[in-house]
Amino acid sequence: MDTATGSDVTIIGARLIGLQGRDTGAAWGDDVHEQESRQTLLVLETGDGLVGYGAAYTSLGLAAAAMELLAPWFIGTSVDEPERRTEQLHQRAYWQGRGGALTTVISAVNIALWDLWGKVCGQPIGVLMGGRYRDRVRPYASLPFGTAEHTWDVVTAAREKGYLDVKLGWQPFGWESVATDERLVRVARDAVGDGRLMIDAGGSAAFWPHRHAWARRTAQLLADHDVYWFEEPLDPDDLDGYRTLRMHSPVRIATGEVLTRRQSYRRLIADRCLDVVQPDTTKVGGLSEARRIGWASHDAGLEYVPHGWNNVVGLAADLQLASALPHCRQIEYVDSGDYMTELLDGTMSLEPDGMLAIPAGSGLGITLDTDALARFPQTTLGRPDRTDA
Repeated sequence: MDTATGSDVTIIGARLIGLQGRDTGAAWGDDVHEQESRQTLLVLETGDGLVGYGAAYTSLGLAAAAMELLAPWFIGTSVDEPERRTEQLHQRAYWQGRGGALTTVISAVNIALWDLWGKVCGQPIGVLMGGRYRDRVRPYASLPFGTAEHTWDVVTAAREKGYLDVKLGWQPFGWESVATDERLVRVARDAVGDGRLMIDAGGSAAFWPHRHAWARRTAQLLADHDVYWFEEPLDPDDLDGYRTLRMHSPVRIATGEVLTRRQSYRRLIADRCLDVVQPDTTKVGGLSEARRIGWASHDAGLEYVPHGWNNVVGLAADLQLASALPHCRQIEYVDSGDYMTELLDGTMSLEPDGMLAIPAGSGLGITLDTDALARFPQTTLGRPDRTDA
């Protein structure tokens, strides 16, 4: 029997699945995230029965509108050449909302195309991206701040589960007083023990109130408690502020989760605005863009840690990426989110030494629970009249 090649396997349809009404692992405050989830899965279906999974960091409504525009350019095409086909979508999005929901949905298309291409080739994505530098990675538990007592409880629970490292972030840190910030960090440091502690100020929150003076003073506070990195201490667009802060900060500076496409990271990297680069694979343009940013950060001597506050498909993409980059040794893991556990057909858990295995199966290396997916709202697109290979 002849074996199908990528050019023989054609995409015939797509489904968008809005992940709504479940626990995402944190209280985000009074904003749109309470009304509609910002996480959407993409399922690309082929005439051969293969499916590819992707994830977009946006709501179902925005994803569906973006997909209506994008679908004619990839449904009806073959699954080979995921990078070239995705670049075609980026190029056609210049005048249609580039950098917003379109780029986020292109991220999902790119991840799903890589998943399909890996399944056709019988290889994990990391191998197709040039080879695997590792088969395990060190996850850190990503947790929300709360009261000091809550902070102690969630960090202690994470350590008991086997996590070596913990990141805490967002309110009330940075919103009440210096005394509150100091107490939260001190409690977190005591609870983490000898593991790494990272602090996320949440500078991408709406109307973030602080500027350079606060960030520089707070960086010294964090250094006094042996914090490994200080994440998003400034508005994400304040590149000059990041460059100056990074020059004077006694702790590593991390940022990048809200930016899209590799071009947005050029100045961050070239001007040494940060120590840790944090693109979100489900937002930045997919695995192809994330890999290019990863190699640029490698060449500049920076750390690369993907932003991963999403779902199991985003996690699987980050794991494959971590395997294909020599300097990506940590990933973010939202242990408490239902979208990490409920959707997976199988298990993914920490090993006894706190490490997480990178799936070795073809494509993303995971299988989703179709019954669980069926419980969420969905939008289906079929083959369009227009195609362009």
